[in-house]
Amino acid sequence: MKIIIDLLRSFFDYGLFFYAVLTFLSYLILAVFSGFAMMFYIRKNKYIDYKAILTSPYAPSVSILAPAYNEGATIINNVRSLLSMHYADFEVIIINDGSKDNTLEEIIEDYHLVKVDFAINYRIPCNEIRGVYKSTNKAFSKLIVVDKINGGKADALNAGINISSNKLFMAIDVDCIVEQDGILKMVKPFMEENAKVKVIASGGVVRIANSCIVENGKIVKVYYPDEFLARFQVLEYFRAFILGRMAWSKLNGLLLISGAFGMFDRELAVKAGGYYKETVGEDMELVVRMRRYMHEHKLGDYKVTFIPDPLCWTEVPDSIKVLSRQRNRWTRGTIDTLSIHRKLFLNPKYGLLGFVSFPYWLTFEWLAPFVEFFGLIYFFVLLFLGQVNVEFFLILLLFVISFAMMFSVWSIFFEEYTYHQYNRKGDFRKLLLYAFLEPFVYHPMIVWFALRGNWDYFIKKQRHGWGEMTRKGFKKAS
Repeated sequence: MKIIIDLLRSFFDYGLFFYAVLTFLSYLILAVFSGFAMMFYIRKNKYIDYKAILTSPYAPSVSILAPAYNEGATIINNVRSLLSMHYADFEVIIINDGSKDNTLEEIIEDYHLVKVDFAINYRIPCNEIRGVYKSTNKAFSKLIVVDKINGGKADALNAGINISSNKLFMAIDVDCIVEQDGILKMVKPFMEENAKVKVIASGGVVRIANSCIVENGKIVKVYYPDEFLARFQVLEYFRAFILGRMAWSKLNGLLLISGAFGMFDRELAVKAGGYYKETVGEDMELVVRMRRYMHEHKLGDYKVTFIPDPLCWTEVPDSIKVLSRQRNRWTRGTIDTLSIHRKLFLNPKYGLLGFVSFPYWLTFEWLAPFVEFFGLIYFFVLLFLGQVNVEFFLILLLFVISFAMMFSVWSIFFEEYTYHQYNRKGDFRKLLLYAFLEPFVYHPMIVWFALRGNWDYFIKKQRHGWGEMTRKGFKKAS
């Protein structure tokens, strides 16, 4: 019995140690790659005249797809914001996904819409489209509104893809605020592609709009959030986008493009099957499937790129209840994607995708909450048995917490060096304060929400529910 206990203890001791070392190394490597990639991007784009893209005959046509469900209170301003984008050849397709409120009626009345005959090619299966509407006012000629039977976000996006005919489509959340030059910057990687490397998708930074001032569908003043939880999420988004996706884009191993703001090669997305409706992580799953399609059909080298400019703003949860639902859903979506595409794991057929990106997500994204949770239980068991070297433990704990804080501080300095959005007096100090508070307050909550997501997925078999995502709405100029 003692031998078994000693073996188990050695397994936990060395296993946790090597996992921690690999985690630290991976984060450091990503930070370094992200730093070089960010500096290269800034130098490369410093003197670019985006007006040239605006007038270029080679600029690809773009369809903006915005699913809407019960958005009657804000839909008019949201549509107005999308129609004001600075780009020549684009259309805005609003997909009313069986709203139970007055969403459709509001758009019809405000934009003078009438139902039109429209030949729909259901290349991707989706719920029945009940009608397609266009405006009698030529000022809104770029607007198309689709009314369909409710089927969820993925189904609504598939309907939008079936309606669209442009080369690229940009999937966004209708309640997000996109900068007016958002399309211009997002299409640039597609215009830079060459015969050897095809760009199949591009993602952009999503920033937090809580407490920011919005006027006529635009962010006019950027403020650090007043809400306690939202302040932590600012740091979280810094790390995820600036230090995470920027690095993975440089390595060409990016697996996730935010569902709130992403651009895709439409034809390739159709061939890959469109959005998968049986998951709540449809954004990540589509990117992985498109990458897999490129490999399996031997279509040559390709890239999934990332744009670090702050182009899209969204409201994040400011209550524990809503935040828990969101992170529960993110966890279940990640599990779905990893499960559906488990064939990729360490499969040489898929190159970097199979050997680096997929194992990283499995090991350091999905498994991380389990390692932390069971590591904590293991510690308390040893403490109860009187077998803990308290001095060594405190030193190790201090190191782990210091590393987490350093990583957050590093992301803050990246933001200050590049786009410096939070420039009011005291904002920098607040960011640093919340970076020091995060390991003790916010991070334990996120770990718990992820564990709950796993419990719901594997034990309760609740895999498809989104949960109610209540939003308060943006602050308006007084």
